[in-house]
Amino acid sequence: METENKKINNHCPNKIAHLAMIQGVIDRMGGNLFYLKGWSITLLAGLFAISTSGTLSLSEWSTALLIVLLLLFWIFDGYFLSLERCFRDLYDQVRKMDEEDIDFSMNIGEFTKLRNRSPLNTMFRPTLVGFYGAILISMVIIIKLI
Repeated sequence: METENKKINNHCPNKIAHLAMIQGVIDRMGGNLFYLKGWSITLLAGLFAISTSGTLSLSEWSTALLIVLLLLFWIFDGYFLSLERCFRDLYDQVRKMDEEDIDFSMNIGEFTKLRNRSPLNTMFRPTLVGFYGAILISMVIIIKLI
């Protein structure tokens, strides 16, 4: 098995290097998504706690601010997820290429034009709708109770 892996690595060094470059971008996108979700929860929870405390009254402006911030985080999350999905498509395309066709291109233009890869379409994927929808519903319920 080990000799088989060495044989593959010796025959396709450009393809392996190109796939590693693309995988690095995919990993960074995944990290960005993780940090974005963490920051959205932290910031929204902090602002919500401050706005519902006795020192500051919950006005319609603070409610609107919380909802606008939630929508902005949702949009950014959808944008980064759509980019990650485009780079996954590029990875799949490069994986199927022959060694002599490898050009180390990181161009994802052809994938961004796909309808199911648009940021708006990606925003309404079940994982993002579930995450941000749950935050929105819980915010509305708590605001109504106060």
